[in-house]
Amino acid sequence: MYRIQYLILLLLVSNCGDSNNPTPTPPDSLIIKACDLSSLPEIESKNITFYNASHQVDNMLNILKSNGMNTVRIRLWHTPVNAHSGFEEVKQLVQRVHQNGLKVWLTVHYSDTWADPGHQSTPTAWQTLSFPILKDSVFQYTKKIALQMQPDYIQIGNEINPGMLFPNGNLNTNETQFKELLASGISAVRTYAPQAKIMLHYAGHSDAYSFFNKMSSLDYDIIGLSYYPIWHGKDLTLLQNNINSLISTYNKDLVIAETAYPFSLDWNDWTNNIVGLESQLISSFPATPQGQKDYLLQLNDLLLSNDRCLGYAYWGAELVAYNGSTATDGSPWENQALFDFNNQVVIAATVLSD
Repeated sequence: MYRIQYLILLLLVSNCGDSNNPTPTPPDSLIIKACDLSSLPEIESKNITFYNASHQVDNMLNILKSNGMNTVRIRLWHTPVNAHSGFEEVKQLVQRVHQNGLKVWLTVHYSDTWADPGHQSTPTAWQTLSFPILKDSVFQYTKKIALQMQPDYIQIGNEINPGMLFPNGNLNTNETQFKELLASGISAVRTYAPQAKIMLHYAGHSDAYSFFNKMSSLDYDIIGLSYYPIWHGKDLTLLQNNINSLISTYNKDLVIAETAYPFSLDWNDWTNNIVGLESQLISSFPATPQGQKDYLLQLNDLLLSNDRCLGYAYWGAELVAYNGSTATDGSPWENQALFDFNNQVVIAATVLSD
C-alpha cells in the first residue's frame, strides 16, 4: 500500500469515531525505489554483458526494473568535456526511462563536472556573467530541462552543503545570492514542469539542520540527504533520529538521495576503490552479498518507519569495472555496484521490491 493510501485510510478511521475499528497498518512499501544509473550510456557503449539472477543476458534497466526499481536517478552536467552526462545524452536516457514505465529523478549539478561539498564550479560558459545574468541563465537552463525532459523529481543542485555556482552562490560568503539562484531554478520548474517534485540535496544528516533552516523561505518539496557510512557515520539509530527530527522541524518529505554498501572488499580492476577496509564498514554488515543486502534492508525498514520518508536512491548501481580488469581509470565503485564481478545482479537488488 502506498503512503497516500495509508493516509487516506488513517483519515477515514480517525473520523468515524468507532473504537472497534482496527488501527491501520503502516505502509509496506516505499514510494521511491531508485537507482542512480547516470553512467549507463557510457557503460553500454563498452558492449558489456549483464546477467539477471537466472544467469540470463538482459539489459540493466530491465534487470533492475524486474527487481523492483521504479525510478532512475540521472545526473546532468552543463557542458562536460566528453558529452557524457551532457544535455543530449541525458535527454535520450530520460526518454528511454520514461518509455520503460519508470520515473525520472534528475540531479542538476549546474556545473560542467562533479558538484559536491568540495566542488561547486560554475560552468565555463557562465563564469564571466554578472550576477543578474547568471541568475537568468539558471532560470533559462532549468526551463529548457523542465520543458524537454519533464522529470518526476528534480534536484536544484547536487550536495549543495556549501552553496553552488561558486563564487557567486557560495553559502558561506553570500547566502542571499545562493538562495536567489536556487529560487530561480525552482521558479522555472514550478512554471514549466509543475508536476515535478523539487528537492534540495545535502550530504550528511547530523549537521543538516542549520542548512535547511536557512532554506526555509524556499518553495521546495523534498529534503534529500546523502548517507554513506564511510563519510556520514555508522550509527543507523542516529540517522533515524535525525531523519525524524528534520521531517518534524521543516514539515517536508524526505529521501535518502544517495547511499551504497559493498558486497566485497576485493576489486575487479586496478582503480583504487572508495571502500576497501573493514574499518569503513558497519560492524553488523560485513562486505558480503548478504551483508550488502542486510544493510539495504535495514535502511529500507528505517525509512518505512516514518510516513514522510519517500524512499532512496542506490548510487553507483551500474558502476562495474567497465574499462577492463587492468584499468587504472576504471571504477572506484565496482565492489558497491548492484552487479557482481561477473556482471550478474546481486541479491541486494531484491530489496528494491520490498
